[in-house]
Amino acid sequence: MARTKTPKPKPATCPVCKGAGEVSRTVRVGRKRRTVGEQTGLCLNCLGSGNAPAPAN
Repeated sequence: MARTKTPKPKPATCPVCKGAGEVSRTVRVGRKRRTVGEQTGLCLNCLGSGNAPAPAN
């Protein structure tokens, strides 16, 4: 009888983007730098993968 395989553990989610891969940034315009809205961009912590980066040694 074949052995059942244990499932691989899921990687931890990125704490910055919470696994989405995108983060919202405030858009400011003009001399007074007033806020006009938000736009989404690539998460620079996980580079858009949504997985937590490996700890640096």
